[in-house]
Amino acid sequence: MKAIIMAGGDGSRLRPITCTVPKPMVRILDVPVMEYAVMLLRRHDIRDIAVTLRYLPDSIRDYFGDGSRFGVSIRYFTETGAALGTAGSVKQAQDFLDETFVVLSGDGITDCNLTSAIEYHTQSQAQATIVTVRTNDPREYGLVCTDADGFITHFREKPDWSDVVCDRINTGIYIMEPSLLRLIPPGISFDFSRDLFPAMLEKQLPLSAYHAQCYWCDIGDAAALLRAGTDALHGRISLIPMPADGIFHHPSARIDPAAIIEPPVYIGENAHIHAHAVVGPDSIIGAGTCIASGASVRRSVTAEDTHIGEHAQLRGCRICRQVRILPSAQVYENA
Repeated sequence: MKAIIMAGGDGSRLRPITCTVPKPMVRILDVPVMEYAVMLLRRHDIRDIAVTLRYLPDSIRDYFGDGSRFGVSIRYFTETGAALGTAGSVKQAQDFLDETFVVLSGDGITDCNLTSAIEYHTQSQAQATIVTVRTNDPREYGLVCTDADGFITHFREKPDWSDVVCDRINTGIYIMEPSLLRLIPPGISFDFSRDLFPAMLEKQLPLSAYHAQCYWCDIGDAAALLRAGTDALHGRISLIPMPADGIFHHPSARIDPAAIIEPPVYIGENAHIHAHAVVGPDSIIGAGTCIASGASVRRSVTAEDTHIGEHAQLRGCRICRQVRILPSAQVYENA
């Protein structure tokens, strides 16, 4: 089994975080989002992986290399001209994708049982299978409507409440047969959800839905990024082995005995929490971060190598890498 990870998006809704790094390299708990996708594939014994690139491709290639460091084999396909869309970017790997393959997004967090999804795809004899999950608010996603046998009948992209006729949404995880790549025209923008799947329905090609019971979060904006990290702290998805006391700290982190740590929290490599500093619930302290005496951090994320000055207060915010927060400064919700 082979897989392809789509990692070419520019992450415009995550700016300024993505001004210098592509969205798949944005970190959650000090690990790039795309690394979680690679590890998911490896856990399901899928080790032959292609990656599509476009925006800031070198940072992804430099980090993952040939994949051997992660126990997989990775090759890259880079868009050099106009954006090709999701399906168009995958079309570039047509010669590589010569058997049933899995498509993942490089900017999603999930613990989907890919083995079970692949088995369902095989049994359904579909040409493609879309992994779906339930959501309470489907208006930002694509609804996937099926018949009694699990085959897709139609889609509704980003519907109004009046158009919500089911509660299953498209996760962007697909299992596909290589013959479908012939339906994707080369060299032009072509999407899976907007172009390929409607074409399959029109041609009456079997398109099934695998209704997953799993965690899934699309890292589309800063709120989703914060939510994914918080969900990991609360055990809603297992990204790290959270201790029973709810305080994960790297062995190299230095935490003064007089510091106050209120779980659940994550404290990264070489972080330094000084005496009388407070790190409150749902906080993620990135590698190399220094939190000075009297500073207070709650429900917030600090990226790597930040410095939080004495008596500064952080509440519900995200601090980007190498930022210095001066003493007594205050940074509040959604900053």
